Amino acid sequence: MTTPNAANQIISRVEERDLYLERIFNAPRELVFKAFSQAEHLKRWWGPKGWTLPVCNIDFRPGGEWHYCMKCEDEKQEYFGYESWGKAEYKEILEPERIVYVDSFSDAEGNINEGMPQTIVTMTFFEMDGKTKLLNHGRYASAEALKTVLDMGMLQGITETFNNLDVLLEEIK
Repeated sequence: MTTPNAANQIISRVEERDLYLERIFNAPRELVFKAFSQAEHLKRWWGPKGWTLPVCNIDFRPGGEWHYCMKCEDEKQEYFGYESWGKAEYKEILEPERIVYVDSFSDAEGNINEGMPQTIVTMTFFEMDGKTKLLNHGRYASAEALKTVLDMGMLQGITETFNNLDVLLEEIK
């Protein structure tokens, strides 16, 4: 499955247990990388439309962790008031080129939810004449695990999240 390439849209491709996402941002690579690595930036854009990031604790280094809570603040959404906790463990960081981490669902204390899929995420940032191409590769334990997150609306959520990042990048350029 592949989505069409339109301006500022995500191109996605599923191959068995792998999900590939591609997006071009109208900002320099260093700035896009910084938006993914600093809590003060993540708090302003991470999460789909109508969601906030009230908790964002990040130790951005190999072996470090990012523990966060997304909360639905939009009264019109069916998930209003719902909290979704996540935890990322950084495996590799090569500034401003690549971030590799294991992404997990967690609880408020940071305990990983073993009943939900984990993802090994590799984000690669490419400089393109003042813009940045982000390639995001997610590897799941199985095709079924990937289907679980896709069925949860992950593609819509990441599209809205990256749209939020576009807005932030315009503000901080």
